[in-house]
Amino acid sequence: MNFDFQPKTYFNETATNALIAKLTYPESQWGEEICIFATSVDGVIYFEIVDFYGNEYSIKPSECRNPLPLQELILLIESMEVDKKGEMGGINETLLGIPVAESTLYPQLKLYFDQKRTHFGFV
Repeated sequence: MNFDFQPKTYFNETATNALIAKLTYPESQWGEEICIFATSVDGVIYFEIVDFYGNEYSIKPSECRNPLPLQELILLIESMEVDKKGEMGGINETLLGIPVAESTLYPQLKLYFDQKRTHFGFV
C-alpha cells in the first residue's frame, strides 16, 4: 500500500468543492454515513465532515494547501471526534468502529479499511 499517495488535486476545472471520502459504519444501529468534503478558498483547502445529525467535528488537519497523502487522510479519519456536549445520535460510539470507506480520489482507502475490518473480525 502506498501511504504516500497523494492526488494531484481534489477539484476539476469548474468545481471548488469535492467529496473526498464516504464512510459507512455497518455495525451501527442506524448504519451511519459520514462524508468528508474539501473546499478551496483562495488557495487553501478546508475540510468539512458531514453526517445525518449535523454534528460538529474536530479534525486535524482542518485545512491544507495541497491534497493530503493517504496516510494523513487515514489519520484524519481515525482521529475525528465530536464534542460530547453537542453530540447528537451517539456518533462518538459509532466512531469507535471501523468504517467501510469509499473514495474515487484515494483508491487504496477502501483496501486499508477493509483489511483493518478483517483483522479485527468485522468481516
